[in-house]
Amino acid sequence: MDRAGKRRMSTLFSKSTSLRKGVKITDQEFVDLRDFIYDKSGIYVDEKRKYLFESRFSRRLGQLGLTSFSDYVKYLKVDRGQELQRVFELVTTNETSFCRDTKQLDSFRDNLLREILDRQRKAGRLELNIWSAGCSSGEEPYTLVFLLLETLKAEIARWKISITAVDLSEEMIDKARAGIYSEYAFKTTPDEIRKRYFKPVEGGWELDPRIRKLVNFQPLNLNDALAVKRVPRSHIVFCRNVIIYFDDAMKRKVVQAFYDNLLPGGYLLVGHSESLHKISQSFRPVLNAGAIAYKKEE
Repeated sequence: MDRAGKRRMSTLFSKSTSLRKGVKITDQEFVDLRDFIYDKSGIYVDEKRKYLFESRFSRRLGQLGLTSFSDYVKYLKVDRGQELQRVFELVTTNETSFCRDTKQLDSFRDNLLREILDRQRKAGRLELNIWSAGCSSGEEPYTLVFLLLETLKAEIARWKISITAVDLSEEMIDKARAGIYSEYAFKTTPDEIRKRYFKPVEGGWELDPRIRKLVNFQPLNLNDALAVKRVPRSHIVFCRNVIIYFDDAMKRKVVQAFYDNLLPGGYLLVGHSESLHKISQSFRPVLNAGAIAYKKEE
């Protein structure tokens, strides 16, 4: 091999070794990528989590044959959207399961849900609209269907129920629509729920198609004001463990959108570790059985 060939081989080897070790991100590259993600999604990554970008994105850079985060940001700016979806999936954590946070769900079922159902009956309007924002792979909205079936029982046939479930990740939406889940999704799920609504299939457990058809899944960016306005007006909004990804400005924007979407007397439920304190004074906090919900006054 001649000298030029050896240099080329040495360069290729050093690049592949660098990619195996992981691409380092400079302070400026971190700011550029963070600001790009924030502009597109409203998701804000604090500087203390800079290591997340290195650990989660280095492999993707290697797959694309890129050797710096600067090149990756340039790539994102000319990409037509497919890579942006990969970014959304890498920057968020889709940690969920059926019947998660049972204390909050039980409080919701026994208090808020019954209140709204009774109010609708008295008004002669047997309809209920629920919005699950940040639904990930579908465990939350499907859990809400289970609660409705257990609460309304045979009466559910008389109701017009609409559950709109949205997520930033198209991959998660596709998984939710497919309705096939691994054992991990049932780590917080009573055995009777799995026996009643799922059947074993190759690759996991398949949800009953009659349950799946009750939920309308669609990709949606909560930073897209026009798309958010197209979500049907809701009696209940679930947005649990989502606003933790936002800074205060984005939190206020999203929470105001939920308030505008809710019908009078409707409720917003956020994660048990989340709060609207200092974010919005529009809602009235309601405490039931140790769980807080936020009510839009009638």
